[in-house]
Amino acid sequence: MSEFTGYNGKSLEFLKTNKIIVGDSVKILADLTYTGIIMPRYEHRDEKHLVLKLKSGYNIGLEIEKIEKIEKISRPEKIIPKKENLEKNQDLPKILLLSTGGTIASKVDYRTGAVTPLLTADELNSSVPELAKIANIDTEVLFSEYSENIMPEHWLKIAEKLKEYSASTYTGIIIAHGTDTMHYTSSFLSFALAGFPIPIALVGSQRSSDRASSDAALNLIGAIKFLTNCKTNGVYIVMHQDENDETIACHIGTRVRKNHTSKRGAFQTIGDNPAFIVVNEQIEKNIKDEFFKIKEFQPKIKVNTKVALVKYYPGYDPNLLGKIIEMNYNGIIFEGTGLGHIGKTMYENVKKANEKGIFLGMTSQCIDGRVGMTVYESGRDLLNLGIISLKNMIPEVALVKAMWALGNSNTLEDVKNIMLQNIASEISD
Repeated sequence: MSEFTGYNGKSLEFLKTNKIIVGDSVKILADLTYTGIIMPRYEHRDEKHLVLKLKSGYNIGLEIEKIEKIEKISRPEKIIPKKENLEKNQDLPKILLLSTGGTIASKVDYRTGAVTPLLTADELNSSVPELAKIANIDTEVLFSEYSENIMPEHWLKIAEKLKEYSASTYTGIIIAHGTDTMHYTSSFLSFALAGFPIPIALVGSQRSSDRASSDAALNLIGAIKFLTNCKTNGVYIVMHQDENDETIACHIGTRVRKNHTSKRGAFQTIGDNPAFIVVNEQIEKNIKDEFFKIKEFQPKIKVNTKVALVKYYPGYDPNLLGKIIEMNYNGIIFEGTGLGHIGKTMYENVKKANEKGIFLGMTSQCIDGRVGMTVYESGRDLLNLGIISLKNMIPEVALVKAMWALGNSNTLEDVKNIMLQNIASEISD
């Protein structure tokens, strides 16, 4: 990292004039007196501000023109990390951690705030020492991407890597993942690896590791407690239940979505309680024993991305649906109103899509509840036009399932049959 990362123009000149670099501890006199560490700036920055990390762990921006005086307190020495040989307790269970990006498997240089991946088990255990008392952890980095950049091709890579460990001696596997698209990944893995013999937990962090309120370590500890104590299989998302530091929720990978942009308890199981709750050393089970019946593991790791998710709204231009049809999409998931309705202006193009052999599925924009297309005349009309009710499948989950079904099927009838099967608890009672 550069000594002046992110600074340019007036801010860069200010730092150089005062012989200050990123990472220096400083005292600044402005409207108040501030003490902290000069932080790097992000890529798209202005030239009028410095960023200072306070002792509280929070960052603030200070306008250069309002700074009366800046004084360097200290400059950290460059530290070359020592390679430590981690002694493993052979009596503890083994956990594999696969990193795909996000902050959950990262460490922070508190001199500068720079976040870097934890590449080894030694680094991970030194960062979160509680882990070494629970399990022996092996780590592997698959790739490092922000969650919005994770695409279906990444799902395939993760699934293929997990398949390699299907006969391993690991008690469970953690996938470190960014939160924004985590439920898409968990859905694909749930379908592609149905019957995987050991539990898989996707774990993320809502708040970065350099913040005092970070949930990264607590989510990771909770996930490992869950994997090592619950005799189960399946794919789960493991995150904070609420703002309480002691409560971690384990959600079934096809019944969960992110419902808040920034709260630590952003993820919620739709229509039910989380499958498991981890509170300190206690684990509460909220799902029926039937869920634990392990299916035969027959991985189907293919995907067809030519599926569209169409959110209907008043004024939706049916020509947009026509364009999707013209682009030779193989599936369309509608996110309809209420019980599963779209306006009459859509009917003509829906008929065209059905005649062209495109799979058509209906979900609801409502957060909870089931699609009921036989209740009203409009719903019955849509059924007659070839749209299939997907019951209470979450729209994003239905999208992923359709991609997976189309990738592993030869005919439209096969796709329809697969979409109506309850493969990974994506349809709940």
